[in-house]
Amino acid sequence: MTHRAIIHVDMDAFYASVEQRDNPGLRGRPVMVGGSGNRGVVAAASYEARQFGVRSAMPSARARRLCPSGVFVPARFERYRAVSRQVFEIFGDFSSRIEGLSLDEAFLDVSEWVGEKQKSLPDIGAELKRRITEATGLTASVGMAHNKLLAKIASDYDKPDGLVHIPIDQVQRFLDPLPIRRLSGIGPRTAGRLHGIGVFTVGQLRRTSLDVLSGLFGKHALELVERAAGIDEREVTTERVRRSISQETTFSDDRHDIEALVAVMAEQAEKVAQRLADRGFYARTVTIKLRSSGFSTITRSQSLGGHTRSARRILAGARELLEGWAGWRQQFAVRLIGVGVTGLSERPDESDLLE
Repeated sequence: MTHRAIIHVDMDAFYASVEQRDNPGLRGRPVMVGGSGNRGVVAAASYEARQFGVRSAMPSARARRLCPSGVFVPARFERYRAVSRQVFEIFGDFSSRIEGLSLDEAFLDVSEWVGEKQKSLPDIGAELKRRITEATGLTASVGMAHNKLLAKIASDYDKPDGLVHIPIDQVQRFLDPLPIRRLSGIGPRTAGRLHGIGVFTVGQLRRTSLDVLSGLFGKHALELVERAAGIDEREVTTERVRRSISQETTFSDDRHDIEALVAVMAEQAEKVAQRLADRGFYARTVTIKLRSSGFSTITRSQSLGGHTRSARRILAGARELLEGWAGWRQQFAVRLIGVGVTGLSERPDESDLLE
């Protein structure tokens, strides 16, 4: 049986690494990309800043308390897009089947290279990694396996600057000791429920009775067992039908202030607008998602009156929805907030475009 050869590439601390590369004075220093004001949010953090506990989507005020020696720099999305194009051009030298997930992350199906050029998957991954560094001066973490699930786990395993291959005959040996949070789709709540029945590692999950898991997760139980066994039949898709684009942030503690939420939404709107531009789309409808501390979730949507990829317009619509929701409440506690867009079009009429 012939197996696929899949590579997952994840550029290391991409925005912050670009800033450190472009400004030698920032190299080796804790760098935080984003707004530095009291209501700003960290869009990206260098590995030096992460050592202090700084993470993306963290309020800048908290990041400054954790890392007082850190340097804030404003985001330069045009610059990041230009570097991303360089990286994706290199991807094109290795495969015609590229699934871009963001500016700094992608899956590549290199099965043809393995078959036609008689090269091993680890050799291809190492060459790809070398080419990226030579062209951009940046490092990437590269994961290799026979499916997307395992390739992604491999790229996350040894960051930064990792190069990890999971051979097909070593899957369970590699996966079994890992904590369950390393599996995609297992977040804090799912992990908490699994911990409650004594399941902490991927191997324990794989060996747990399907009946027990079905009692907790219903129809999703089989999915969990398959992931724990390293099973993933998804293909690398070069063209994905996008019905929506969104960005969400989950807070470690509840938020009670409109302006603080709007500051987070501003960063989210910027990222949504960036992804619209990257994919060549315009959006007609803006949506917000809110989750309370009690885990009840609501969404609100409204038409923008035309198609746009403007972060300013997306934020204005999102803010209006947020203020409309909060207007009649004396108090609220928000644990998660998200901004998204729908009604996507690649070629809207010029008369319908909003700047």
